Amino acid sequence: MDNVTVIGAGLAGCESAWQLARRGIKVRLIEMKPLKRTPAHISDNFAELVCSNSLRSDDPINAVGLLKEELRLLGSLIMECADATRVKAGKALAVDRIAFSRLVTEKIRSSININIECSEAISIPDGIVIIATGPLTSDALSSKITELIPNASLLHFFDAAAPIVTHESIDLTSAYYASRYDRGDADYINCPMDKEQYIAFRSELMRADQAEIHGFEDNEVFEGCVPIEVLARRAEDTMRYGPLKPVGLRDPLTGRQPYAVVQLRRDNSEGSLYNLVGFQTHLTFPEQRRVFSMIPALRNAEFVRFGVMHRNTYLNSPGLLDEAYRLITNPRIRFSGQITGVEGYVESTASGLLCALQTARELSGKKLLDFTRKTAIGALAGYISNETITNFQPMNVNFGIVETLDHKVSGKKNRNSELSARALGIIKALLDREKEV
Repeated sequence: MDNVTVIGAGLAGCESAWQLARRGIKVRLIEMKPLKRTPAHISDNFAELVCSNSLRSDDPINAVGLLKEELRLLGSLIMECADATRVKAGKALAVDRIAFSRLVTEKIRSSININIECSEAISIPDGIVIIATGPLTSDALSSKITELIPNASLLHFFDAAAPIVTHESIDLTSAYYASRYDRGDADYINCPMDKEQYIAFRSELMRADQAEIHGFEDNEVFEGCVPIEVLARRAEDTMRYGPLKPVGLRDPLTGRQPYAVVQLRRDNSEGSLYNLVGFQTHLTFPEQRRVFSMIPALRNAEFVRFGVMHRNTYLNSPGLLDEAYRLITNPRIRFSGQITGVEGYVESTASGLLCALQTARELSGKKLLDFTRKTAIGALAGYISNETITNFQPMNVNFGIVETLDHKVSGKKNRNSELSARALGIIKALLDREKEV
């Protein structure tokens, strides 16, 4: 008989299933693909990356870089597959999204302890259940979850994905390869714009037709994924201080810093596809083609995928979930991934891994691991379970939620370096104690 049911084969669900299975626990993994897909999915593979192909910084003195290192130490499946399918992206960890999802799927399917059930979960099964249905949880399952927490309804915000173009259609006579401040390899294609081009581009962005999305408001967008047209409406220079920031991207042809720069990041290992960095959007497809083709280097661009917008659903987790991601009023039910209010690929993976580790220890009669809020993975669990938060919003990992040092350190970089070293030391110590046992 299966010991644990995991609903959803996204990043968190696959990580949870894998961690349980490698500890000898039988897992029933329920995934509705290929029978049914959400509006954001295009592949039948597991762990599909529907927005960016970047897992963000890989530098351990950055909070998400630290979280990646913690996950690697803890044997994360998602990190193993990401490292195996990475593409050049400077100091960021970006992956070939097709190869990545394919590899995760192969790993999950190869496990003798994971039984995959292709069906849509419309109810919550008996026994221990990890709900990892992500931000696009179906209406049927959402209603069942709401029945468990009648006084705390599910919340939502809007998220968006950026367009992808073919490399051969980029006008490289109007672009150049470079990394910001020439740090690392020149892995990004930079598309410069002068002031006149930028002003015209912004004007068309603001007047372009948007796709119909019921109930959408600008203030319901997660700040890390604000559509480019929303940024354009805020102020004339907002985009130039955001995704079109030219600082540190000197044009080798002119020797000067452009007025604005659109960056393109490799989307697959072959380098045949590039995505528009920071260009999440909910413009109609024809308008995306028209307006984005105003960027000089993209005047003849071939769009293989246009930007899309979708609703993300999440729990008002503080007071509902504990630091092991268990439902406080019904602990046999646990949650992992973006539905808990963690935001981002790596953060979703971390919640899935921690939830599975603690579930496995519980099933074996062991004491739960105390990651503490001095680690990134523990700080995330602490954030979503912090009952003092009155206006809970999805959040990426950051050093602001990590427990501070007990002494002063001069300089942000030095402080973050010490925070990272302390966190990794705690993780290594936990693993060493486990080996001794």
